[in-house]
Amino acid sequence: MHITLVDDSIPFDGFSPGNRPLGGAEKAFASLAAALAKRGHDVHAYNRARYPLAIEGVQWETLERSFPAQTDALIAWRKPSLLGSVRLAAKRILWTTATGPQLQAARKVIESFSPIVVLNSVIQAEGVKGSEAMPLRLIAPGVRDEFATDLPTLLSEAPTAVVTSHPNHGLSALLVLWKEEIHPRVPEARLLVISASLEKALRTGEVPEALVSLVAQVRMAEDDGVVVVPPRGDAGMAEIYRSARAHLYPGHAEDMICWTLLDSQACGLPAVAKPLGGTRERIRDGQTGQLVPDEAALVNLTVRLLTDDDTFWGMNRDARLLQRERSWDVAAAEFDALLRAGDKT
Repeated sequence: MHITLVDDSIPFDGFSPGNRPLGGAEKAFASLAAALAKRGHDVHAYNRARYPLAIEGVQWETLERSFPAQTDALIAWRKPSLLGSVRLAAKRILWTTATGPQLQAARKVIESFSPIVVLNSVIQAEGVKGSEAMPLRLIAPGVRDEFATDLPTLLSEAPTAVVTSHPNHGLSALLVLWKEEIHPRVPEARLLVISASLEKALRTGEVPEALVSLVAQVRMAEDDGVVVVPPRGDAGMAEIYRSARAHLYPGHAEDMICWTLLDSQACGLPAVAKPLGGTRERIRDGQTGQLVPDEAALVNLTVRLLTDDDTFWGMNRDARLLQRERSWDVAAAEFDALLRAGDKT
């Protein structure tokens, strides 16, 4: 089957996830393309890659190249307008991370192409109503191999928590809790804030206006074990996750997928999260982490994970056993079944 995938975000290709930091959405696009090619399909991925090249059976093309005249399946990643990239497509799929209200706002554009809309989580489907011209399907994302390895957990000497959330998604409030309530109870602990924008601001002194107060807050917390580090490629991020005792995830109502939770859970890193957005689907509450109702619970469980070996190793074991079975090969098989189905309804 000839499959055309299209993305219009940032420059990357199939080598990027292993070689440099990359967002979860971009890694998902590269992962699905490779997994579909592995299943024997003729896969062409069009995006802002700097030049055409073949990687893992996928022919990567730049957006400047001409799209094919026809394809058996067109998979447009996130942007409804990309559904028109190929004039003749036997099937069109909008694979999206959008929230229900965002999809509703774009309904007219989407329905004009009569695609199947593939969602990534149950929570994402809330508030979205399918139609004959916009049928909905749910295919959960997979875990990349680098996070689902049998490499052992090797904890850092200092008990370590990590936070990967966007700076605007509750990080300021979390830093207050760490400085005033968590670190005083575990003075030897450190908090790794993994953020490209904060690391660049601290390193260069060039602070965007939106980050001025947060950068000042981080600097004031340096004596409380707060360390800002840049994100890494998959192998590097997996190494960080396997050295830590807690993934603190404030959560956000519009964070439907929680990509880094998907990765860290597969590495066996217990999570402490607010029940917002997709966190309820990423964490097995009470087994691989805890969904906390308030700040007091977040503080208490974080302290327990940083200090109590029985709590940490129990959740570590369950996360490694339960949260890594869904590979991108499994997700690709579900896409394959959808593409081969007789009709889209």
